[in-house]
Amino acid sequence: MSWRRSAVRAPQARALGAGDVPEALSVCAADPVASVLAAARLEIAAAQGLAAAGGQAWGYPAAGPLEAVCWSGANLVPVVPPGLSGADADDAVAAFAGMARQQGRRSSSIVGERRAALRLWEHLERVWPPAREVRADQPSLAIDRAPDVEPAAGVRRSTLEDLDLVLPACVRMFTEEVGYSPMASAGGAYAMRVRSLVAEGRSFVQMADDDGPVVVFKAELGAVAGRVAQVQGVWVDPAHRGRGLAEPGVAAVVEATRREVAPVVSLYVNSYNAPALSTYRRVGFEQVGTFATVLF
Repeated sequence: MSWRRSAVRAPQARALGAGDVPEALSVCAADPVASVLAAARLEIAAAQGLAAAGGQAWGYPAAGPLEAVCWSGANLVPVVPPGLSGADADDAVAAFAGMARQQGRRSSSIVGERRAALRLWEHLERVWPPAREVRADQPSLAIDRAPDVEPAAGVRRSTLEDLDLVLPACVRMFTEEVGYSPMASAGGAYAMRVRSLVAEGRSFVQMADDDGPVVVFKAELGAVAGRVAQVQGVWVDPAHRGRGLAEPGVAAVVEATRREVAPVVSLYVNSYNAPALSTYRRVGFEQVGTFATVLF
């Protein structure tokens, strides 16, 4: 009878309203590092409303207490707590896939804890356009103590006066990492995102003078929620690589972030990026999970 029941009554999720946001944040709190991308948007929703958060929140099951949530915005981020049983976790992902099929692809990626993200893509790849790339093994790293490397004295928060230098550095990093320029299609939105991070004090830079000021190291706090800040966009100008800028630069970001933003600093990196993994581990990051990203 189980096959017939699943065929007739597929798992269902529901769109969450403002009153559901605190409960959704409680679900995220079960694994705050893995869920920080979704929790960051939900915290905006809690403070300013769902419309201000730039997307939708979905909850599973369709009725009763929430067991899993999914953020649908620029990224599609499933959050399936580690305590949810295998069958229930699969049902939650299937329910979120049903919501995503109804909505159509609006996100530029599926990203999150590896099993949930890849299972979600298994449901959607038959009906969504092909993925441009699937990054199936991305160690999730975190540090909750002082870094093991002396922080670089020259790393500071960028200011809006730096924006004409910071934005091109961000575009170069994105293009190098993802394979196309973010200015090609939604350049205005990308520029606004960079400006917002700078204005909020979540952009870090180290400058040098190469016949004029240039950004030689940069990083952003791309998501902050609760006690966790996720570092994104770590980049060293190719002309300045090999000079030992990355480790002390990341250490400076960790130190400032733990002092002023959140006590836990996290990031995720492709498993094949051995130099980056070595850098983060020398700074003191330890693996706490694994992410996956499906890029469109």
